[in-house]
Amino acid sequence: MRYFTFIVFNNIAPIFIIIYLGYLLTSKFKLDIFTLSKLNFYIFVPALVFVKVFETEINMEFLSALLFGVIIVSLLALLGWIISKTMGHKVSMSTALTNSIMFYNSGNFGLPLIMLVFSDTPYASYAVSVQIMILIVQNLTTNTIGFFNAGRGQMYYLDSIKKILKMPAIYAITLAVGFNLLNIELTQFFFWPSIEYMKNGLIPIALLSLGTQLYHTNFNPGNKDVYVASLTRLLGGPLLAYILLNIMGIGGVMAQVLFISSSVPSAVNTALIAVEFDNEPDFASQVVMTSTLLSSVTLTMVIYLSQYLF
Repeated sequence: MRYFTFIVFNNIAPIFIIIYLGYLLTSKFKLDIFTLSKLNFYIFVPALVFVKVFETEINMEFLSALLFGVIIVSLLALLGWIISKTMGHKVSMSTALTNSIMFYNSGNFGLPLIMLVFSDTPYASYAVSVQIMILIVQNLTTNTIGFFNAGRGQMYYLDSIKKILKMPAIYAITLAVGFNLLNIELTQFFFWPSIEYMKNGLIPIALLSLGTQLYHTNFNPGNKDVYVASLTRLLGGPLLAYILLNIMGIGGVMAQVLFISSSVPSAVNTALIAVEFDNEPDFASQVVMTSTLLSSVTLTMVIYLSQYLF
């Protein structure tokens, strides 16, 4: 019950308050979703990715978590493709559904959740470090594969690649890795506070943007694709994670973190990417909302199971 209460009041409620504010502001002032998405992808996302990658100390112990993150994304992509083929989706819907299953809210949802679950244990710091490995993988793949997938729904392959190469997040990741490896202390430079301010702006702006998009969304409560994507994200994610963790021989606290992390709702950025490429934005927005609401129930079960499976 403690986990359920925490998830509802500390994860679900704050997220929906900001989303609702975006909805209200758009109803009154007609905010432009395309302007907001540009702010996200050209300023706030690159800043967050840069800071997270630069500040994370990656050692050999965490390489298995990184590898897990890469493999689970690949498996989820395959699962999304199989589901879409089975349901006879067109390319745009197939890529939107795959993105919503592959990319999950590992940052502003997953990170505080992991901090709570392990807060009263001696493994709190270790658990957060493991989650940051997943956050890095998710950021890398969302800002490359996620854009490519969405672009495929509306453009040719070459045009999708050109669009990806225009996204600053790729270069932010490359620079952050380089500065990290060279051990250059950027935090002492005058521009570092600016990057920090931009990084901190991502979550509220992204959620306000989602509220803006939802204002323009044509809701369809009977859309089975939304429920298929949401339940696959929330239940298929941890099921695949459990199988993969056993195959890789990962156990203990690391396994618990990776198992719980794999069951969080679809990332807000999947909806923003859909808006940026005009690739089933209504569907993507509804999946984010639906999976976030349903996660208050499914995550409680997953957290409970993690204590006994690992």
